[in-house]
Order: sequence, then C-alpha cells, then structure tokens
Amino acid sequence: MNWGTELWDQYDIVADHTQKGIDFCERYQHFLKERCSIEFEYANKLKKLVKNYQPRKKDEDEYQYTWANGFQDMIKELHDLAGQHEVIAENTQSSVMKELTVLIAELKADRKKYLLDGSKVQEQLKVSKAQLEKSRRQYEKSFKESEKALEAYRKADADINLSRAEVEKHRNQMMLKGQQCEKCKNDYASQLQQTNTQQRDHFSALMPQVFQQLQTMDENRINRQQEYFKQCSSIERNVVPIINTCIDGMEKAASSIDAKQDSKLVVDKYKSGFPMPDDIPFDDLSSSPFPESNSNHHNTPVGTTKSNTISGRTSKNKTKRGGIMNLFSGSKTDDTKEDFSDLPPNQRRKALQKKIDGFKKDIGRETAEREGMLKMKEVYAKNPALGDPAILDKKIEENAQKLDSLNAELRKFQNYLADAEGKQHISGSDDSISHSTSEGSVQNSNVVSAPGTPQAQHAVYDDDEFDDYPVPPSSIPDEDAMPQSIEQEQVEQIEQEEFEEDAFQVIGTCRAVYKFDADNGSSVSMEENEEMAVIEIDQGDGWTRVRRKDDSEGFVPTSYIQCHFYDQDEV
Repeated sequence: MNWGTELWDQYDIVADHTQKGIDFCERYQHFLKERCSIEFEYANKLKKLVKNYQPRKKDEDEYQYTWANGFQDMIKELHDLAGQHEVIAENTQSSVMKELTVLIAELKADRKKYLLDGSKVQEQLKVSKAQLEKSRRQYEKSFKESEKALEAYRKADADINLSRAEVEKHRNQMMLKGQQCEKCKNDYASQLQQTNTQQRDHFSALMPQVFQQLQTMDENRINRQQEYFKQCSSIERNVVPIINTCIDGMEKAASSIDAKQDSKLVVDKYKSGFPMPDDIPFDDLSSSPFPESNSNHHNTPVGTTKSNTISGRTSKNKTKRGGIMNLFSGSKTDDTKEDFSDLPPNQRRKALQKKIDGFKKDIGRETAEREGMLKMKEVYAKNPALGDPAILDKKIEENAQKLDSLNAELRKFQNYLADAEGKQHISGSDDSISHSTSEGSVQNSNVVSAPGTPQAQHAVYDDDEFDDYPVPPSSIPDEDAMPQSIEQEQVEQIEQEEFEEDAFQVIGTCRAVYKFDADNGSSVSMEENEEMAVIEIDQGDGWTRVRRKDDSEGFVPTSYIQCHFYDQDEV
C-alpha cells in the first residue's frame, strides 16, 4: 500500500496520524521511566527488608538451628532476587530508553522536514491555481466587453440616422475588444495548460514523494517500537534463569530445615545433666515420739548441707580474688564464673570444652609464629645483610611468655573439665618454654577436714582464692608470684573477651573472587565464589573483616572479594 496513491487527498489526516505516532512513543518512554522507578524502588525496599532481618550478634545462638539458617539463606536469595530487578531497570534505562529518546528526536525532525516539503508543494499548486483563476476572470471580462462592442456596432450599422464616421468608430471599437478577448483567451488557455501540468505533477510525483517519506518514517517508528518491545522482553528473559536460581535457593533453604536436628540441638544446648530426683520417702512420725531431726542435724558433718549433696561444693560466701584480674571484670563476672560452675553439668562441660579449643587454637597460632621467627632468626644469622638476629630475641621471648600463659590457662581449664567429668587432673608441665611460671602457686595441698566431711577426689579447695570450685595443682599462680608478663597476658585476654562480646553488625555481603589461604590467626581462609558476611570495612590497610557461614571470623584481602554494602541500597 502506498499512501501517495491511496491517500492522495488525505494530507492533513496523514500529518495528524504521524503526530499521534510520535505522541505514542513519548507515552511509551514515560511508561518505561515509571517502570524503572518502580523496579528500583521495589529492589531497594527488598534489600532494606533483608538488611533489617540480618542476624545480630546477640541473636547468633538462634542461628545454629536449621530453621533460622534456612530463613537466613532465604533472605540472601531474596537479596539476589532484588538485584535482578535492579538489572532489569538499569538495562532498560541504558539501552531501550536511551535509544527511544534518540528515535523521538529523529521522528520530530523528519516529520517537520517532510511536512515543510509538502507545504511548499501545495503552496506552488495553490499559486498556479490562483493565476489560472485570475486569467480566467480576465478572459471572461474581455469576452463580455467584446460581445458588448459587437452588439453596439450592429446597432450603429442598422441605424440610418448615424453617420458613416460614427459607424466606423463602433466598428473599430468592436475590433479592439475582439483582439483583447482573443489575447485573454490565449493567456487563459496557456495558464490552464500550465496549471494542469503542475497539478498532475503535484498528485502523481511531488505529493506521493512526501507521502512516501511520511509513510517510511511511520513504518520505521513502528518497527523500532517492535524492536524495543522485544528488547524489553529479552531483558526480562535474561534474568529469569537467575531469578529461578534464587527461587531454587529459597526452596533448598526450606528443604534444609530439619525438625529432628533442631530438637537434638535443643537437648544438647539446654540439657543440665542432673539425674532425675528419687521418690520422696514417707516420713512416719508415729514410729518415734521424739523427732530425730535435731540429732541428725548435730551428726551432720561440717560442710555437708542440703545444697552440697548434689554439687559437692560449699555454699559459703567468701571474698572473691582481687588484684589485676578484676580490673576489667565489671558486673558480668558476678554472673558467669571462670570455671562455669554456675552452669548445669552438661552445659558446663560444653563451655569448658569450647574454652579449651580456643586456647589450643591460640597456642597453635603462637607456635607457628614462634617457628617463623626462629627460622627468620636462623636466616639472619646465616646472612647478616638481611637483618640483625638480635632484634628478634625480644619478640621470641614475648612469644614464649605468651605460650607459657596460654599453656597455663589451658591446663587450668583442662583441670576444670576433668573436675566436671570426674577424671584425674592434668599435672603441670616442667618443661616450660620461658620458665616464667611459678611453681609455688599451691602450698596447702593437704588440708585436714572435719570428721565426716567428704574429701575432694580430684582437687584441693583453697578458701582464700575460690568459693565454688576446686583449684587444680600448679594451674593458677599466686598473685604475688605471678610474673608481670602473665598478668599482662591475662589482662589482654580479658580485654579480648570483652571486645568479642561487642556485637559486630553485618553491614553487607561479599563474594570471594579468588581463593585465599589464611597464614595467621587473624585472617580466615576462603574458597572461590564463597558467600560471606561483611562485618567490618577496609580501614585503609587492604583487609576486610568477614564472617563465614560456619561463624568463623577473620580478615581477608579486600582485592580478593567483591563487596555489596547495605547502606548502598538506601535511597
């Protein structure tokens, strides 16, 4: 179909139609703009929601259950799904909307040019028709004047009263008007021929060309709109596999929930380990007229009260140990005792084992550091140009003191655990690295108890130091005999424990770009593409603090990960 032949007389309607097409493009542009705004807003609200429901440090105990971990995995997938909505909006803005803006500008410029060409062509035809009408009127006027002159001549020629001269005058007038009429007739015929030629060209060549240009422009607009619709569909289709992956991840997170495992975790966490109470015996008051409670009370051995029949420990309130150990204790030490004796047996064993594992990890780290310094010292000794080996002596000595302190603490908590499990205590080792630990910490190992008092099977009670738990031999040095290095180590340990109690908030997520193997205790290993939580940003030293899914924390190189922080989602 050709607009030039089919719509030759609908120029104004075609002009309005092309304007409506451009208006539709502008409406579609506004639609895409609002759509992108909605996608961004939706993604930001989802990410903000995920951030608000990220696990807090104080609630980390809950996240050992499968239902809590399932929820955490689900909101991580929701965060990734929100990111795909951002991808849709960003790709739509960068490709479709940008090209659509250019297209609208081109359509407006082309339409203006083509309509201007059509107006010029129509103006030319209009001028030609006006000249034709003017020549026709002149011809009509001349023809009437010629007819009037002819009629006047005939009347003069028929009138016998007129002279020959007057008749000749009317005859000349008739001839003049006839010549003028013939000239106007020829001019009119020429103009008519010229106008018809121009009109044929107008409707067969000139205007069809303008119509063809407008038709091509409109068809190009429609084809481009078709491409934009397909492009928007492709943008949506490209993120569908990732969205489906997120949905599969949510389903996997739901499938990972195990009620039986959670029930077992509840038992392991809250099991006290106390035996069930026996049946209450019948107290027959009629068998004896005198109650035996007083005699029984006097026969009760010293230190064996009702509360001691279960725990085997005295309940006498005694002064806590003072000195440097209480500098940073605060009120929390009144609630949680060092040997966790205030906890039920089962929970106490778990807490002690966790403490022992921490000491073993620290000892392993310090041992590896010591071996590294010894190797470095050996290299310096062989090649003094690399460095002075004497500068490492102080560090090696400090490392040895740390190891002594850690080993002493390890033995102390191992003895606590042995006491909780009813096993033989672990004696202190005499092959100390720095020999800084005093061996005169426990002097009163043989204490004479009152008759009938149950004797401690695995440890000796020291009433001057502790009130509720036995003191293992050579595990806690006397305060006066404690070297300054050990005191400093214990202060640092207490400060470290208090620091660890501070809540590290999750401020974002990261993905490992490369594999990284930790080389010291402050860093943590990671696998390629591993997802982790960011809890402390890079402070300018090239290291970022992260938390893995197994709750282990440490530093990793910032250049090895891709981070996304939640505060970037807030609009």
